[in-house]
This record gives sequence, structure tokens and C-alpha cells, in this order.
Amino acid sequence: MAKITSIEGRLLYNSRGAKTIEIDVMSENKFLGRVCAPSGASVGKYEAVSFPHEKPEESLKILKNNLDKFIGLEVSDLKSIHDAIKSLDKSSNYSEVGGSLAFALTIASMESASKSLNQPLFQTLSSETSFKFPYPLGNILGGGAHAGPGTPDIQEILICARGSKTIKEAIETNLLVHKELRKVLEKIDPNFTNGRGDEGGWAPKLNNEKALEASALAIENLGFTMGKEVSLGVDFASSTQWNDEKEKYLYERAGFENSSGEQIDFAANIIEKYKLIYAEDAVHEEAFEDMAELTKKFPNSLITGDDLTVTNKDILAKAIQIKSCNAAILKVNQAGSLFDALEFANLANQNNVKLITSHRSGESTDSHISHIGLATKSKLLKVGVVGGERVSKLNELLRLSEHDLIRGMVEI
Repeated sequence: MAKITSIEGRLLYNSRGAKTIEIDVMSENKFLGRVCAPSGASVGKYEAVSFPHEKPEESLKILKNNLDKFIGLEVSDLKSIHDAIKSLDKSSNYSEVGGSLAFALTIASMESASKSLNQPLFQTLSSETSFKFPYPLGNILGGGAHAGPGTPDIQEILICARGSKTIKEAIETNLLVHKELRKVLEKIDPNFTNGRGDEGGWAPKLNNEKALEASALAIENLGFTMGKEVSLGVDFASSTQWNDEKEKYLYERAGFENSSGEQIDFAANIIEKYKLIYAEDAVHEEAFEDMAELTKKFPNSLITGDDLTVTNKDILAKAIQIKSCNAAILKVNQAGSLFDALEFANLANQNNVKLITSHRSGESTDSHISHIGLATKSKLLKVGVVGGERVSKLNELLRLSEHDLIRGMVEI
């Protein structure tokens, strides 16, 4: 097998203009894997630390001083590369070398391996012989930590064209609804500036209810039946509202507070009224029992943990035991290394927890998560909706539709 012959790192910038790192892994002096690390704005308490002391330069310095630990390793031996990283970092959250370094180095290694094997990355990451596309999940309206003051407290209102028969149709439908929503918002507010949040979703000055109503109207205006051909999803990102001292959810933009019981009712009413296919982090990141209540109540919706499970297999095991969620976000950089993330994916798949492979709000133009979504049998691929760093993932799915190993769409 091909062996690592060189590694280089550099400082770059993500879609929010924040510093990040890019890693090149070369095997056999000719097979290049290149990955740029993303970062999130709504960050779970227990996810991997991006950089030591928030300094990307420190991660690059550590890498440069320890290249000998990686040169000569088989480029496809993900566990050995992971173990070499962990030999430099004994922490549980990559605080010493940075989760972004673990992310970029491990995925770049596997991309180099896929080139050495002359096969696509998704095939290198999986032992399966056939694959199905996950449905794109696009953020059509943003608020919370992803948009400015005046926007909804709810962080994301999302679209999923679950009735689509092809990946092309699914992408086109998401884009159509996004465009139609702009028209709806301009009618509501003639002074709407067409502002957008981090992930391409419109960022209007509306409260939660009006934003949901506008999104539903955009679907109906196009002749779709909400909950059938096209469904809405919501990322509540409730940890951003949770106040430990008051033990309440503070919806400051909307001007109300929820107790834990009221938050469950608040989320349940939205799931029911808008026939949500997807509800992410409807309660705060440590409210496992509250999430279990929603999961039991809505078995046909994807009650999804993100901040709750942070792509951590030990935390997922707890969620599985309590039956806290029937779906979970997979963000490689939450876990740290790709090895960690794939262990998480395996545990989820073994326990019928549906996977949603996801981007971050601060993204690069890389498209590796499109392959990771395929390889992990994800039901959804959360990639935003417009913007170069979002569309790059969608365009990669379209390229992959030409591949013989991928046939049709997953069943949700």
C-alpha cells in the first residue's frame, strides 16, 4: 500500500473570514490529499477543541515538529494515523494539538489513499458495494447564532425535498423553495435587504412564528404539499437559549422564557403544526430525558442530537440507552479525527440511529463531507443552500451521480 511521503500545512480562512488550517498529505510522492478544516458558531460544550489556545498557528507548529511520526505510515491506515495524533495529545478533546488538525490530517490521508487506489473517497471509506444518496438538507431561513439581531431566535429553518426521485431533483427543489421564500419575504417586508446568514438562509426581521409561516407559504406557493413532497426541518439550537442560573430557555428576541416542560411543548407544537421531518437540538445539550420524551412522541420525525451527542460515541451510547434521539448529526470536526467520527457512525448504524452528515457554519469549499455522507449511509446531508462553500458539496453530489455504485435515494 501507498505510504505517506510528505505533509505540509498552511494557514487559510474559512467562509466567515476566520483563520483555519489546510493540510496536504502526499503518498508515494504523487498522490495528494488536501483538506481545509471548518469551524462552528453554535458549538457544543463537549465537542473537540478546534485549536490549542484558539491559535491555528500552534497546531501547525506541533505538526511541523512531529512529522516523523507520520512519514512512512500507510496512507489508508486510518487507525495508525489517528493513534499517531493521539500520541501527541492525551486529552479527551484534542485541546493539546487541536481537533482541526486531527480532522484535516486524517481526511487528507484518506483522500490521498483514494487517489492511490484510483477510486472515489466514499468507496475508500466503506466496504459496501452499493450506495444511495442522502437527501440534501438546506437552511432556507437563518436566525440565532447564524444571523444578526432582529432575526428569529430559532437558528435554522430547513428544507428537505423528500419526495424527489433523484439527487438532481432534490437539489433543484431546495433551490426553488429558497428563491420563492425570498419573494414571500419581500411581500411581508418591502424593505427586506435580501440579507443572508452564515449558511445561505435568508435572515429577515421576523419572529419565530412568522418565519415558519413564511417558509411554509413558499412551499405551498410552488404547489408542493408540505410534509409530503417537501418537508420543513428546524434546528432549534436550544443550548444557545438555555440559562443555567435561571434553568430556563431565554428567547430574548421574541421576548419570552420557557421552563423545561414549556420548551418540550414549544418544540412539539412546531413539529406538529409544520409536519417537521427533522428537529435538531429541541432542548439543551444535557437534557437527555427531555429529548427522549420528544423522540417517543414523534417516532416518524428525525429527532436529532447535535450539541446533545457532539459526534462522540460515548455520549451517543448514553443517548441510545436513554432513547434520547432517533437521529444524530455527524460532524467530523466535533469528534476530532475521521477515525473517531467513523466509530460514532458505526455505533449509530448498529442501533438504528439515523445519521445526518453535516457541514459547519464556518466552511471551506472542500466537498469531502459529500463522500462521508455516502460512506456512512447518512439519511440527510446538511450542507446549507447557496454560497460557494455550500454549493461545492451539492455540485459534488451531482458529479457522483455519474458513478455506477450509487443508485437512487435513501429511504428516510
